[in-house]
Amino acid sequence: MNQERFAKSPDLSLVIELELQIVSVDDRDLAPMAADVLHAMRHEHIPGTLTAATTRSMIELSTGFCEDHAEALTRLRAIRDALVRRAAGLDLRLCGGGTHPFQDWIQQRIHDTCRFSHLHELYAQLAKQFTIFGQHVHVGCPGPDESLELLHGLSRFMPHLIALSASSPFSQGTDTAFDSSRLNAVFGFPLSGRAPFVLHWEDYERYFGKMSRTGVVRSMNDFKWDVRPNPEFGTVEVRALDTPLTVEKAAALAGYIQCLARWLRRERPFVLREDDYLLYTFNRFEACRFGLDANYIDPGTGERHTLREQILHSINLLESHAMELGAEDALALLRDTVLRTGNDASWVRAAFDRCADLPDVVDELSLMWAGSPA
Repeated sequence: MNQERFAKSPDLSLVIELELQIVSVDDRDLAPMAADVLHAMRHEHIPGTLTAATTRSMIELSTGFCEDHAEALTRLRAIRDALVRRAAGLDLRLCGGGTHPFQDWIQQRIHDTCRFSHLHELYAQLAKQFTIFGQHVHVGCPGPDESLELLHGLSRFMPHLIALSASSPFSQGTDTAFDSSRLNAVFGFPLSGRAPFVLHWEDYERYFGKMSRTGVVRSMNDFKWDVRPNPEFGTVEVRALDTPLTVEKAAALAGYIQCLARWLRRERPFVLREDDYLLYTFNRFEACRFGLDANYIDPGTGERHTLREQILHSINLLESHAMELGAEDALALLRDTVLRTGNDASWVRAAFDRCADLPDVVDELSLMWAGSPA
């Protein structure tokens, strides 16, 4: 890997990727029908792509490069509508959410490709436990050094993004007491967590070379970091988010990330340093466990606030950048809906309180994803 292989991409452009649950109409459990859904979609003209994911009950959509929040939302809605229509013809439904509330990971089947078979061979049953569902957001960068600077700047905001996107309180039929239990599964992988603190691409190449010579990694995809450079796309890829329950929230989160990226690039509000990561694991855990009500310790000042307060403060700082990017509606959704009424994890718990039955919760999740809230 060398600097010339860092692809060109439109600066501050967005790519949104969403991993979705495929569920059976009959029992609302995960259904290993990804190949059937992909086959049914082969003649649909959608503004993006669909691919298989780790296990056969998952499917991943991608918008391709978008200029702004509005374009991303338009594409997501078009892809969602086509998927929902084709899935219904197979007696299937689709859901957002970072975990399926009651699926049994032991029953999951790995998708039959070289890459996923290698993951299963390497990680054994841990690969099946990776039947979890996340949102990835790519932000275009003008060059490799800029991607590393943006990576470390965005790392400060991983707790904010985890809390805003958290949608996985239930796992294996149990309320885990975490707003994002999905990330507990990610923690099990040896190459998860944070990227090494390097600011120049030559240093990153040396790091990658050392890791690849050990045989631990084959490609950039082997790193499960919360944020990572993606030379193939010419982007920084944010990976810590749970899949939201609606495409509207997915687009809003991407718009927020785009505004953060512009603010970090244009204003350079703080000096990047290794010590910023001293509190990274603590702040990340708090966000997973308590969501918007988590404690957040500012790595620069040491001051302690709730994440809800910190997110609102960040949104206020981003107002002018949102105007330039056309992302005012994205920030408004996060400020006026998520911060006031709660994240998706709170919605899932409220649905269970109403239904007292997890299969019925999956029905409501399916309606939410289809654009018809229960």
